[in-house]
Amino acid sequence: MLKVKSLTRLMIGPVSFYVGDGECVAVTGPSGTGKSVLLRAIVDLDPNEGTVQAGDMTRADVPAPDWRKTVAMLPAESGWWLDHVAPHFQAPDKIRKQLPLVALPETAMGWEVARLSTGEKHRLALLRCLEAGPKVLLLDEPTAALDHDTTLKIETLLKQQLDQGTAILIVTHDATQAKRLAHRILRLENGQLERVAA
Repeated sequence: MLKVKSLTRLMIGPVSFYVGDGECVAVTGPSGTGKSVLLRAIVDLDPNEGTVQAGDMTRADVPAPDWRKTVAMLPAESGWWLDHVAPHFQAPDKIRKQLPLVALPETAMGWEVARLSTGEKHRLALLRCLEAGPKVLLLDEPTAALDHDTTLKIETLLKQQLDQGTAILIVTHDATQAKRLAHRILRLENGQLERVAA
């Protein structure tokens, strides 16, 4: 479970909400209202105020690297710092077998990062997030660069994570995706979160 209380950052807040185990909550709203900023604040990439808990772990009580293994974030633009894909994973041989889950061939583990498309980077970055077995996933437009069929494949993988008890907070501009995946939909506007009627 993710529990956020009185979180404040720049134009956001204070906001309080929760995401239960095995629950997906979607955050929608106009561009530039701070949806990505909200995710970055939760994972503690930017200075912010408030209390954030994941299960029985409180963010303020653990080192940032440990927090980010428990609460993993897939940003809109993933970071790649080495020339090839495989060294970005702790267990590339294990991940290689999971590549078909994100509509990529097993050979993708040997690809050069420079030749990856935006969509390929995003799908690989999702597997990188999942590798540590996080309790909470923060996803920023995870399928924005993907075609419809690949999007549905990624959503299937996310539903599997939900079935395993992972809490998912997803930022999306795709209203149909929010309806397919989310148990609840929140709208961020003017710094506040409001629940959207189904």
